[in-house]
Amino acid sequence: MEPIHYSYQFIFENGREEQFDVHLDGHTLDPLDPTPERPPEWARLNYHKCSHCPLDSLEVFFCPLALRLLPLIERMGDVVSIDNVEVKVALGDRIVTRSATAQEGISSLMGIITASSGCPHTVFFKPMARFHLPFANTEETFYRATSMYMLGQYYRWQAGKSVDLELDGLLDFYAQVAAVNKGIADRMRAERREDGTVNAIVLLDMFVKSMPILVKETLDELKPLFKPYVDADLGP
Repeated sequence: MEPIHYSYQFIFENGREEQFDVHLDGHTLDPLDPTPERPPEWARLNYHKCSHCPLDSLEVFFCPLALRLLPLIERMGDVVSIDNVEVKVALGDRIVTRSATAQEGISSLMGIITASSGCPHTVFFKPMARFHLPFANTEETFYRATSMYMLGQYYRWQAGKSVDLELDGLLDFYAQVAAVNKGIADRMRAERREDGTVNAIVLLDMFVKSMPILVKETLDELKPLFKPYVDADLGP
């Protein structure tokens, strides 16, 4: 498969422009962009290390997610969350443009970076990065997340493994990501960054933490859309 390229361009009211490019392997969805040669101390794995991190600090020196977020945090660390910005997102042959706050734009970009970073707790969300939808609302994100998870269960069934039709595993994935978001936010707060990047993580975290609470309600709202499937005789 061809490499995947996403581009986020931020145009501020004062004329400042910042562009971030994310290149992913088309097959593995691993990042293709090089990591910084000399990462700062706050990117070390044992610096505000997540309490549930399975990585060994003696074998892995830097947090995979912190390394991937580093260019964004270093260049946007002085941005205030409520700054108005025009965001242009290029996804292959599609371009999405939106006027937003800085934290909304940064949060959307962080979603791709987080899912593809190599963090053991976010690796399950790689398909979300492959089919990224900039500025997705809550309903759209629920739909994409649950659809992704159930397709994953289909592939597990094909491989002869146990499957989960109750979404318990998905809720567990989101609980793990919530702890990761807290860890990254703690790293940035310790560095006294402006609130643009920190609040972008908070915005992501709001959805992550709402998932267990709202998933049943949202799925009930979506259920009528699938009435033709429920009513149809799809047997052999």
